[in-house]
Amino acid sequence: MDRLTEMRVFVRAVEDGGFSAAGRALSLTPSAVSKLMARLENRLGVVLFNRSLRSLALTPEGEAFYPAALQALAAVEEAESRAQGGRLTGEVLRIRSVPTFAIHLLAPLVPEFRRQHPGLRLEFLLGNEPGNLLEGGVDLAISIGELPDSSLVARRVTTMRWIICASPRYLAEHGTPGSPAELAEHECLNFNKRMPWSTWSFRGADHSVSRIPARGGVTANQGQMLMALALAGAGIARLADFQIREALAEGRLVRLFPEQEPRMEEAIYAVHQGRRHPSPRLRFFLDFLEEAFSRKPG
Repeated sequence: MDRLTEMRVFVRAVEDGGFSAAGRALSLTPSAVSKLMARLENRLGVVLFNRSLRSLALTPEGEAFYPAALQALAAVEEAESRAQGGRLTGEVLRIRSVPTFAIHLLAPLVPEFRRQHPGLRLEFLLGNEPGNLLEGGVDLAISIGELPDSSLVARRVTTMRWIICASPRYLAEHGTPGSPAELAEHECLNFNKRMPWSTWSFRGADHSVSRIPARGGVTANQGQMLMALALAGAGIARLADFQIREALAEGRLVRLFPEQEPRMEEAIYAVHQGRRHPSPRLRFFLDFLEEAFSRKPG
């Protein structure tokens, strides 16, 4: 078990980019992580980390050990899962997600997944802020739109559309814009500029795509807040279709410019480390998501 602990800490240090991050993910102090790694190196008789650099870097020996450690840990988890009849007991799957996706699409699926895997605990971390998607011991991250090039693996689970909408109350008080160009005369509720979704796109009559910086006096870093503001009559917002489906059907929000919405949908990805052998808990959840979304119309 000591060797397995050392390998788990080693893999987490590599994937999280440092001893401190690995310690936070595994509830260990940085000094405890450092001691475990020193013990591992002494036992192997090699240096795994280059400690002379500002950022954590693997030596050639560390590069060779990393995939082997991944394979060994996956084999242990697979053996335990098989011995338990495919059940996972005491395991934790950490999932980072965009809040709106987690609330509207993931949460309704959790009871079914828990019935299939009652021994597997789920821990959700919600946020939109850019950064390392898998930092802090996260196993899986949900990301919307284009992904930067990296060593991470991304599996597309579904798609979405952005919809421009406003409440009947706002439109009654301020009028209904006849074209996207008229949005400049309206209060637009938007994501903060540092968020990747703050520019609104429209399709022209010639099928060209134009982009406008939607401006207003209120911004937010989460779609749930923007939806609450739109429902309150504070302005016009661009929100995800899965988020506002019920509000549109009930007439609490009104869809604007449906003919000028971009035809291309944005992909929603499940992102995880580029392991050759994903852990059983990760593989079970990925397969579950793929099957669940394949059943859903649209």
